[in-house]
Amino acid sequence: QVQLVESGGGLVQAGGSLRLSCTASGRTISNYAMGWFRQAPGKEREFVGSINYEGSHAQYGASVKGRFTISRVNAKNTLYLQMERLTSEDKAVYYCSLDEDSRWSTYGAGNYDYWGQGTQVTVFS
Repeated sequence: QVQLVESGGGLVQAGGSLRLSCTASGRTISNYAMGWFRQAPGKEREFVGSINYEGSHAQYGASVKGRFTISRVNAKNTLYLQMERLTSEDKAVYYCSLDEDSRWSTYGAGNYDYWGQGTQVTVFS
């Protein structure tokens, strides 16, 4: 079993930045792809981005590409999401996830086996 715990969410002004962290326990993450998703009220869960097992390749959803950056430090068993130029459209609960069946990043939520409890990001004008 893997436990994922997100942190770093909060209130930020539009145009500002925020960094989310996701710390894993129960298993080393170094062999697995990981991802970030978000869900706003009344909307479906949306792919934010994913990263391969060693951190050499990442892919992003269209709405965040160029503003968000995913990284990982396997030695710390931690995944990060650096968010820049935030807008009200980025307000959501952000979830990290782990795909225990693949080393390579994927965008489908159904591919991920473990999920954190989520952290709220609120952007105000």
